[in-house]
Amino acid sequence: MASSERSALLTYRLCGGSGEDERGRERGRAAAAATPRKLPTFLGVVVPTLLSMFSVVLFLRLGFVVGHAGLYQALAMFAVAYFIIGMTVLSVCAIATNGALDAGGAYYMISRALGPEFGGSIGIMFFLANVCGSALYVLGLVEAVVDSFGIPPGQEVGSGIHVLPQSYWYELLYGTILLALCLVVCLVGASIYAKATFLIFLIVAGVLGTILVSFFATRPLGVPIRMPYLNSTETENGSFTGFSLATLRENLGGGYGVDYTTGQMMSFSTVFAVMFNGCTGIMAGSNMSGDLKRPSYSIPRGTISAVLFTYLVYNLLAFLMCATCNRTLLQKDYGFLRDISIFPPLVTVGIYAATLSAAMSNLIGASRILYALARDDLFGRALALAKKTSASGNPIMAVILSWLVVQLVLFSGKLNTIAGVVTTFFLLVYATVNLACLALEWASAPNFRPTFRYFTWHTCLLGIAGCCVMMFLISPVSASASLGFLLILLLALHYLSPSSTWGYISQALIFHQVRKYLLMLDVRKDHVKFWRPQMLLMVQNPRGSARLIDFVNDLKKSGLYVLGHVELQDLDTLPSDPLQPQQDSWLSLVDKLNVKAFISLTLAPSVRHGVRQLLFTSGLGGMRPNTLVLGFYDDAAPQDSLAQHPAFTSSREELPLGFPPLRAATAPKLLSPREYVGIVADALKMLRNVLLVRNLESLDKVWELRRAASPPPSIHVWPVNLLRPDSARYADTCSLFLLQMACVLNMARAWRRARLRLFLCVEAGAMPHAQEDKLRQLLKDLRIQAQIQLVPWDGVVRLHWQAPRGPPGGPAHTEDEEEAVNFPPNTTQVSDEYVRAANKMVLEQGPAPAVRFLYLPRPPADTGLYPLYLRQLELLTRDLGPTVLVHGVSAVTSTQL
Repeated sequence: MASSERSALLTYRLCGGSGEDERGRERGRAAAAATPRKLPTFLGVVVPTLLSMFSVVLFLRLGFVVGHAGLYQALAMFAVAYFIIGMTVLSVCAIATNGALDAGGAYYMISRALGPEFGGSIGIMFFLANVCGSALYVLGLVEAVVDSFGIPPGQEVGSGIHVLPQSYWYELLYGTILLALCLVVCLVGASIYAKATFLIFLIVAGVLGTILVSFFATRPLGVPIRMPYLNSTETENGSFTGFSLATLRENLGGGYGVDYTTGQMMSFSTVFAVMFNGCTGIMAGSNMSGDLKRPSYSIPRGTISAVLFTYLVYNLLAFLMCATCNRTLLQKDYGFLRDISIFPPLVTVGIYAATLSAAMSNLIGASRILYALARDDLFGRALALAKKTSASGNPIMAVILSWLVVQLVLFSGKLNTIAGVVTTFFLLVYATVNLACLALEWASAPNFRPTFRYFTWHTCLLGIAGCCVMMFLISPVSASASLGFLLILLLALHYLSPSSTWGYISQALIFHQVRKYLLMLDVRKDHVKFWRPQMLLMVQNPRGSARLIDFVNDLKKSGLYVLGHVELQDLDTLPSDPLQPQQDSWLSLVDKLNVKAFISLTLAPSVRHGVRQLLFTSGLGGMRPNTLVLGFYDDAAPQDSLAQHPAFTSSREELPLGFPPLRAATAPKLLSPREYVGIVADALKMLRNVLLVRNLESLDKVWELRRAASPPPSIHVWPVNLLRPDSARYADTCSLFLLQMACVLNMARAWRRARLRLFLCVEAGAMPHAQEDKLRQLLKDLRIQAQIQLVPWDGVVRLHWQAPRGPPGGPAHTEDEEEAVNFPPNTTQVSDEYVRAANKMVLEQGPAPAVRFLYLPRPPADTGLYPLYLRQLELLTRDLGPTVLVHGVSAVTSTQL
């Protein structure tokens, strides 16, 4: 199994990615990789975990917990604490067996599962948890040393072995010396640490056996207790009664009192905070993942074995203490186990050894986490120093930096003072480990196949809930501050950290949820009340279409937006797909322009065929484009609007290099006029709405919409078919769609200052005021706010009726007659003179608007008339500035609730 973990087949390694960043980091791993992994399951996982959990709480605070909480509440505390860490251990085992682990333990698991933001922020929190934990154990060791060798309170000169002065600064000095000893061991490396911890483990096991025997072998005795506060020489007497039913009954219930080291009144939450530190060592084995022979094998087996053993020992000792020691002894003598032991010096040695080992375990764990954070370059130069290692691969600078931070924490002074903070940090880390496993399970990714299967999403959820509840019960202030700090780290890493190749669980979760909701999005349940535009914008070259892309983004109204592009090539003649290398350039463009759009590229022999493909295939399920947007076909030379776009002029980044230069003005076009109109006809046949956008490169949206001008910018709307005045109506499907699109644009955040102006073309004797009232009522029913302006157009219409007509099936047209377009068959022809007059009428309605919306007639049925149709559209929109020609085929407005 060891060989399979390190084999080339298992490139997944929890992160599932590779790339330039990962290959660059390999150089930083060279020293560590050169050193073979040495530690087996027992020495690498079981021993560090047991020693981290059997430390201060077992020897110095278990009596404190039982004395204040009583047996029933103490057992309840153990059950709650081990329930939380049990759920977390299951999650750790699942993640640890889902790929090869590297150095960093919990940080490595979380970062490779949840991505760099969560991984980096939780890595810092876990580093701080280990640092504070190391300081806590050092302070516990100082407390034990001072209790054994300190000058009694009230005496200036000691006697016998009691020679150590007691004060805040002296205790800080003792802590500094002991921490320096831990630093020396950790600087030597993991191998000497493992040997030292195994020796300590043998001592602790012997002491634990001695303690268990002492409960049975020691006769009842009184224990004088010196009270160390107020410099008093007052003493109290505690009692070791031996096994006594009366003592057991007295200790069953809670009896919370004052903690004699801090002078604070104890409660369930404060006692639980101290007790939980005896359960926080479950990650000691995971922290050594970079030094284990087979981490995926060792971590589950070693951690579960150690947790079960410590749970049994804690419960057994709690019962023995309640049955043999009175409450005074338990509450006011934290070192009473030495007083009742059959061989007190051995207990003293055990206390020193266990707390020293736990301090070293947390210090070396913190250094490994810091080294992993530095190696991943999440914090840039801030942690560059921590990357340096010794010749054997030991991260010596990370160890030294961790030691410095622990030294700072030692200034807090008392063990119980930082116990709540340490517990909060560890609970937050455990909650995130459960969250990582829950996210992997819910994402249903095929590559999440842990060999450890004894977990479900229920266990993960229970672990998260338990951690969060206890975190706020212990210290709402510490919990809130920790979460706030975590949020700041998340945001900082999100915006400042480099992209990684580890994979982001958020992407897997989003995919899972999107797929589920897309299946629920039933097109048969579509209703006009909830219609929204879903755009397919065809782009030949983004360099000339930046403003068009931005404009259509305002038009989409939270709907689907697809940027389509047709590459004129034949895949049969190519060695590979030429579109794949272009994807990154298009996606980078979308990011830089800050538009919410998808990319859809296709190969086709012609543009028309390519647009057909995209209209048929773009989208998924109920999310498919219902509106095709095209730039206008004219002879204007393309302009590189991308170079002047604020997204690029305001940054130092270069333009995307994946897009070719724009077509020269004299170069031939890739699209003929007949093919262009054919695309419009195809879209209408496929029941897609069509928008043709012209002169948008002249729209400076930022200046137009933010200028301090009066009146505010306007949007002109002409909901009448200017090329068919004989059939002019304001309430047909196309006119209503045009009104809807203008209203949608006006609802966009950037366009809310603009005012809609609706132009009503009227003829003499046609009761214009009645038409105006009818149109005003329509706008009121549609909840559209617009100013209506009457425009007489008798002179324009007269030109239309004077135009020559040709009956269907008649003789061939003359040259003059061919200048008119027969829109569909059996309809009147329109002359260029009439179209110019209509253009002049539109142009004269001032002041000049930001954009105009005009009615787009349906292309003629005769494909031979396509060029004439396009020419008259060009005449109609000539010199009008930014203009949108709109043809709608679907009902999009509703007057119902």
